[in-house]
Order: sequence, then C-alpha cells, then structure tokens
Amino acid sequence: MDKTPAPIFRKQRPLIPSSSVAPSSSPAFGTPVHPPKPFSINAPKAAILPIILPPATLRPLAFRTFTKKHSLTLTSSALQELASFIGRHCGSGWREEGLAERVLEEVARSWKNRNGGVMVEGASKELQDILKTLEGNMSGGKIMGQGRGLPRGDSMLEINDNDTINTRLGIRPTTLPRQDSNVSFGMSGLGVQEEADDDEDASDARAWLKVIDAYDQPRLLYNVDKKHFERDTAKPSLLPPASHKTTVFRNRYHVIHQRLLRNESFQTSSVTSSRKHTLQRSLSNQQSLRITPIANLLGRHGSNHMLLGQLNILPTGDLAISDLTGTIALDVSQAVAIPDDSAWFCPGMMVLVDGVYEEEEESVGKGLSGSSGVGGTLGGRFQGFFIGQPPCEKRKSTLGISGLDGTDHDQTIGGGFGWIDFLGVGSERAVGSKMRRLERRLLQPAPEEDMPSRNRVVIIGEINLDQPRALQALRKILSLYAAEPEGTSPLTFVLAGNFTQHAVMARGGSGGSIEYKEYFDALASTFSDFPTLLQSSTFVFVPGDNDGWVSSFTGGASVPLPRKPVPEMFTSRIRRAFATANAEAGNTGVQGSAVWTSNPSRMSLFGPNHELVLFRDDISARLRRTSVTLKRKPAAETDGAPEEGNASPDLPSASPAVEDDAMDLDSAAADKPSSSSSLPLDVKTAQKLVKTILDQGYLSPFRQSTRPVHWDYASALHLYPLPTAMALIDTTAPPFCITYEGCHVMNPGSILVPGRKGVGRWVEYEIGRLGKLRECTL
Repeated sequence: MDKTPAPIFRKQRPLIPSSSVAPSSSPAFGTPVHPPKPFSINAPKAAILPIILPPATLRPLAFRTFTKKHSLTLTSSALQELASFIGRHCGSGWREEGLAERVLEEVARSWKNRNGGVMVEGASKELQDILKTLEGNMSGGKIMGQGRGLPRGDSMLEINDNDTINTRLGIRPTTLPRQDSNVSFGMSGLGVQEEADDDEDASDARAWLKVIDAYDQPRLLYNVDKKHFERDTAKPSLLPPASHKTTVFRNRYHVIHQRLLRNESFQTSSVTSSRKHTLQRSLSNQQSLRITPIANLLGRHGSNHMLLGQLNILPTGDLAISDLTGTIALDVSQAVAIPDDSAWFCPGMMVLVDGVYEEEEESVGKGLSGSSGVGGTLGGRFQGFFIGQPPCEKRKSTLGISGLDGTDHDQTIGGGFGWIDFLGVGSERAVGSKMRRLERRLLQPAPEEDMPSRNRVVIIGEINLDQPRALQALRKILSLYAAEPEGTSPLTFVLAGNFTQHAVMARGGSGGSIEYKEYFDALASTFSDFPTLLQSSTFVFVPGDNDGWVSSFTGGASVPLPRKPVPEMFTSRIRRAFATANAEAGNTGVQGSAVWTSNPSRMSLFGPNHELVLFRDDISARLRRTSVTLKRKPAAETDGAPEEGNASPDLPSASPAVEDDAMDLDSAAADKPSSSSSLPLDVKTAQKLVKTILDQGYLSPFRQSTRPVHWDYASALHLYPLPTAMALIDTTAPPFCITYEGCHVMNPGSILVPGRKGVGRWVEYEIGRLGKLRECTL
C-alpha cells in the first residue's frame, strides 16, 4: 500500500525569493516599484506588555465563564489570581482579542477535570498548578500548546498557527482538537502523558518510582447512583464531625457490595431462574445468591436469607450484624465457617452470613441501643448457619483490563474502573500501555539466572536501633548488596519500624528524644559505609507504633491509622549522608534518596503497573485476641461438606502449592484434595491472615476502640483494587511469601530471627514476580 501523502499534505517547498519573480508582460499587471515580499506562514509574534487588571473589571467575564457556563463559584482570592495572571500574560488585548476568555475557559475546564469542587479557591494547589501549566504555554497572549497537567490533544482551545493558516487556505488541519478531556480519568496525575517523550532517554527506572503518602493519596468515595468513584471534595481534618464516621462505614459497605454484585455467583440468569425449583431455598442448592437487607427481614419469620453486614457488639455484649438499613442480633453458636478455619472473623469485619430469621416481640437489649425498628435494632435474632468472607476481586477484573501478565496486546473487558486514578499516578487505561513499554525497555531481566537484576525491592522489618545486633545485621545485609556488580543494585530498600523496642518518649526503656536522635545518627553512620547503595537506590522508611511523635502519648498501644512519618528533626543526619554520597558521585541523573513515609503507604513503579502496599502492624495478634469463636466441623463431615462456593464462590478451595518460600493460593490443586491439616502450622497461619485481609479489602477491619482510624483518611486503608504486591510487616506472624488472587503478600518478620542467635532475615522481592525469604549469619 502506497503511504505517500497527497501533494496537498506534503511539506511545502520554500517560497521563491522576490528577486527571482518574473515581471508580468501585461500592462494591467505591471511589475510594481517595490517587489512583493514572500508570504510568511509563521509570522513574528508580538510581545505582550503586561498591565494591571483590576479584579472588578474581569468579574463579568469570569462570571459568564465560570458560573453560567461551568457552574463554578469564584472566590475573591481566585478572581485576584486570575486577574493578575491575565494582566501579566494577555496585556491590553485581553478583551478586544478575546484572550482572557480563552484563558478562563481553559482554567475552568482544567479545574473541573481535576474534580476541584464547586468553589474555586485562590490559595488551592490545583489552581496554582493549572496557572503554572498555562504559563509555560502562553505566547503572545495565546495558548500555543499543551503543558504539564493538560493532556495533549484534549483541549478544545488548543490552537496551532499552522492549522489556522491551513484552514484559511482550505486545507484540513493535521490535528483535530477534541472537546472531551481525559484528565479526570487519570491522564495527568503522573505526568506520563507529558513527560514520556521528554524522559524517553532516561535509563534509570527510579525516575518512575513514586512513594505515595497516605495523607497525599486521593480520597475517593463510591457513588452508588453513578456506579463510579468520585473524589471527596471536603477538606480533611484530624477532628472531623461524627457524620464522617458514618461515611466511612457507608463507603466500605458500598465498595464490598458492588464487588459482590460483580461476582458471577450473585448475578441472576433469566434462563436458570425460570427452571429453578421453588423448594430449593437453602444456600447449598441455590445457583445464584441474593443479599437481603436487614430491614427486609421484618415479618418474614422462619425464612432463609443471606446477609451482608458488619459484625458489631451490642450494649448488652451480644454479637450483632449491621448494614445500611438496620441492626439485628446474630447467633453464631451453630455457624460454620466456609471454608472451614480459613479466615478470621472479628467485630468490625464485613461478612456474609446465611441463616434463618427468628422473630421475637422485643429486640435484644431493648432501650440500650437508642433506636429500634427500621434503621435501628430489629426485634428478634438471626440464626446463622454459614459464615464467610466476601470474596475479593482480581486486580485486572477491577480495572477491566486483560493482558496484564506481560502480553503485548491489552484488551478491554466490559465494565471495570480502568479510567479511575486511584493513586494519583495515572489510570490504567490512560497510561498503562505506555508504562509497560517503558518497563520493558528500562527493566531488563538478568542475562543469567545466577546474576542479580536491577528490578528488586529489599524489605527489612522491625529494625530496633536500640539493639546493637540489629544494626550489625543491617550492616551485613547492606554489605551483601554492595558487593554485587555495578548497575545491579536493588531499586529500593524498605526499612520498617518499630525503630525502638519500646515506645519512645513515653518514659519507657527506649529513652527520650535525645536517645531517639542518637539511634538514627548511628543508623546514618552505618549508611555512610555504603555510598554506592546510597547513590543508586531509594531507601523508604515506614514507622511503627513505637516511633515518635505519636508514641509519646500512646505508650506503645495502637495508634490511629494512618500515622505520620518520623519527624525530620530526628532524621537530619541520614538525609545528610545521602546528600554527601550524591555529591561525591557527581550524579546528574536520578539521585539516591531517603523517603520517610506514613504507615500505611503505597509505592508505585511505572504508574499503575506496579503497586506495592507498605504496612507495619502486628495484626495477627490482634486478630487472635478479638476473633469470634465458631463451631468446628467434625472430621468425618469435612470431606462431605458443601463447597465453599455456596457462601463465597470465588474463594480458593484447595490447598496451595508450597514451593520453597513462595506459596501460591491461587492455584487450586484439584488433582489432589489434600486436607488443610496436612499443611504446616506456619503455612496455614499465613494463609489465614492473607485471606482475611485481602477479602476484607481493608487494612484495619476492627472496631474503632480496637484499632482507631482517622475517618477522613480511611480511604488510604482500602485495598481496592488489589495491589500487585503487599509488604505486611508483622512480627507476631511467621515470615511468608504468599500469592492470593494475583496479589503477592510478603512478611519478612523481624530482622533478628527469634530463637536463632546471629541470624538475620529479610525478603527480596523481584518486581512483577515473587519474593523470597533470605537469611544471613552475622
């Protein structure tokens, strides 16, 4: 096929100079005295003389653009910022030439695409970013091209001088502007759309590594009417009103409920429903499951139902289950977990319960709950027979994208949230394919199996700096990686607390603020012995419950999540060690850095392609302390028990394959139905922990009195969509590396192995693959 462009679209030849123009022989068209100048397509751009534009003069035009056209409200500070910007960049022609209207239109559209809210604040970071973006693209008072934060080709005000002239000459423009913008769908969060062309020459994958603090993560709420995630426009606070606690519960319920409705077992088929027998009411015989709101139980005594709700404790001390419509007492004395002993069930968790409603005249603890009936505590009780965790959803199903496992051709599945930017690094459908191309170019696999590769993350947990042996073990681990060939150092080192044995500044055994500063100074001196690692890797520090400042008033108890990083005043010498190492190397590219992040936090590599959750919590011990006791199946009935697909159809039913240090829960061993009793206790404990956390889709599935949560930042605790990997540092659980529903969960435990003197342990995770436990002798 001939791909030669038509003559009209070819590159035009330079115009013939005026000196070579042949004079006309016609008297009517005689040669002029002064020869005509050649037609210049790219005319020189006039300079703009800045003016002082009063906000009151700009107010009518701004009101027309923002309020009447885009339904936005400008504050006086925002109007002042816009007037100053237009006067500086558009000059005296802001009204006659229509320059200000174009700028206001672009600002209003960019504000709405960023979900900035109805009120446009002048001091907001979003408005400053928009104006900074436009400032780099203003020339002669006009918006000449796209900048950072604006997707290319997505602005209806995109003006190209060549296209304007071609249009006058009757030539079709080479680029057609589109009126729809994809900024709200994650086109501009990471800057991939804008930076990819400029940074194509970057050879270090750390240029695409981003650590996302829990306080900087986008706060998203699920809209039931639109079936879409939206940004929470309210200003967050550490002391919010009590209504925000209800919002946290409502959002958790909505996310899990819509996740269940997307499950095949909860989707009703018109063909199978017509053939279903009316007597098949039990859970084990139904082909499609249906969730009943608690308020709909009234007047339906003796009927079988499945409930989705949160386990709570009534004022009388009895167990109850609550959803958005009400609360009812729950009897689990005869309930059996599906699958048997595969997960924890604690107050504060969202669970699926199948059983029978037994109506009584009075509710349990009448008068203590404050309300009764619909919206309150219902009379009677719900006798549960089966209880299970709501099955989680794989990441690629949530995002609606297939071909994420290294295939070159990405295909779109119906539905999903692929356009949602969950972390502020760009959405999957917007930048995913481009990031995968960058990953294949920058993260080359090791040429040989024995050779170390660059795409590794080293996870070290529970580094008690007040223990000399912990620093000795850390020095040994760093020396192993420093001895590797040049250019093969790991991308990231994750160092998790607690950085002291006891709560610091709480009159405990770990001392006060002076001793705390000395501990990090000793850590800085250890880092200084390995300058090559400081220059080529990123060190991420995740605090624990014993770290300051919050430990000064909790005394080592559970602190509210998310918790802020260690204050900079204690870590100044560590930052100085990195600055010294970078200065000695003279590296002009991506320099080594120390990142002090919150707990929990996220680490993103190549945008939405790789998401690693970092979480430090002794959650296993808390689950054992607060779990609900259920009825155990007899050994004889275990083999003939109904499949767990009846309560949670997508839960893995078979034992995982145990290979070295990695255990894959996704692969169902249908060939050999081995019982769970044949697994080692540590493996079974790890499976139970991982399944509970990922099925809940929440890092703190407990009551507020057990594990407090900042209500306005609770969205940072959601595990939806499932991350590609998760570092769950828990010293009360055995170390493990497990894959469940495509999410690889790792727990290195403490750096010092309990009961084994002189042994250090950590996890080495190969990005996109599996992690492995490693040990060394001190």
